[in-house]
Parts: sequence; structure tokens; C-alpha cells
Amino acid sequence: MVNPYKDLDKGKKAQVALMFNNIARKYDFLNHFLSLGIDKLWRKKAIKLLRSHQPKRMLDIATGTGDFAIAALKLNPDSVVGIDISTEMLAVGREKIAKKGLENKIQLFEGDSENIRFDNNSFDAITVAFGVRNFENLEKGISEMYRVLDKGGKLVVLEFSKPRKFPIKQIYNFYFFKILPFCGRIVSKDMSAYTYLPESVENFPDGDKFLEICKSCGFNTVKEQRLSFGIASIYIGTK
Repeated sequence: MVNPYKDLDKGKKAQVALMFNNIARKYDFLNHFLSLGIDKLWRKKAIKLLRSHQPKRMLDIATGTGDFAIAALKLNPDSVVGIDISTEMLAVGREKIAKKGLENKIQLFEGDSENIRFDNNSFDAITVAFGVRNFENLEKGISEMYRVLDKGGKLVVLEFSKPRKFPIKQIYNFYFFKILPFCGRIVSKDMSAYTYLPESVENFPDGDKFLEICKSCGFNTVKEQRLSFGIASIYIGTK
């Protein structure tokens, strides 16, 4: 298991919460800057995959500062609920939502993705952007999402992947393991957060492995859509 802080005697969940609390105020800037803004396009593509489903009750897991929850409003749901374990990320998200006047549509709560506070069959759709690789117990987190998703509901997961073809793989690895951690450390002032990011991506079971985990947790008709030469993937599953 890859943890953000190698010398800290805490479990992954506690370390991830601490890490995001530390970088919360710089997170949005770094996220968009280090991805050259491509992350916004990826979110739009993921949301479009739910358009035909027309969900009314949506849950955004590991919502962070609420970008995916805000993007989900393009689907015109009745409500979007976001949960995250980082109180500081949620604080930034609530400020953003208040500035946009969206409090009547989006609610953010502190919550553990591996112990979701809602009842069975509570949501028509669940989204997760760049969050599942931070789960302490991936299978438990996926199983919890399956539990709170209504029958026929859809799960859409946006997550980093590992490019496999030359020369994208080599360029990606140089940027991800050399340039990104250096820039991240300078701006965020956290010496570990942007070293943990590429390490967590490298150790995440992407592609067919992740699809198999989703199947084992109950999801059917699971599929993957690779983005930007395999830098990221969208995973779709139906309950």
C-alpha cells in the first residue's frame, strides 16, 4: 500500500485526509496547471456519459473542492451530494459553491467513501474523479458505492491510468515522476503530496484489473474508455 507520508505512523485514510488538508488552498490551481487544463475536458466527457441516464439523485465520492459535483449540474439533477474525508477541501468547495449560488443544488458533507452514510438504493448515479486510488480498501469502497446506488443506476469513475505505447509512456513517466513532483512541492509546500500522486497512480490496478474489481463487487456491463493516449480512463458500471 502506497501512503503519502512514509515516516508517519497512521493508516492510509488518515494520511490522505491530512495530505489534502495541507494542500487544499492550492489544489485547484495545481490540478488545472499541472494537467494543462485537460482535467476539465475529462470531467466533461465523464458527465456526458450520464446524459442518456438522466439521473436526478447524484452522489459525488471524494468530491474534494466540488469540481465534479458542479460539472454534474449540466445533467439537471434535482440534487448532488458530495462527500470527502478532507475538511479543508470541503471548506474550499463550499466557498466555491456559495460564490456560484448553487447551495440549493449541491450539498457537501464530511464522509468516508468506505462507510457511506446513506441508505441502500439512495442514488441514480455516482461519480468519482481521481479518488478511488486513494481508498484504503478499494473493494470496500466499490462495494459501498454499489450498495447506495439504485437498481439500474450508473457508476462513473474518472482516474489516472498508465500509458502503454511509445513515446507517450516515456514522456508521461518523465513528466509525472520528475516535473510534476518538483512543481507540486514548490507551490503546495507539501514535500510528499505530489510524490505520492505518481506513486499511487503507478500502484493503482487500472484497466481490466479495475473492471474485474467492479464486477466482483456486483457491477455489470462494466467498460473502460481511455483518454488522452491512456493518461486517464473513464470506467462505467451499472447496477
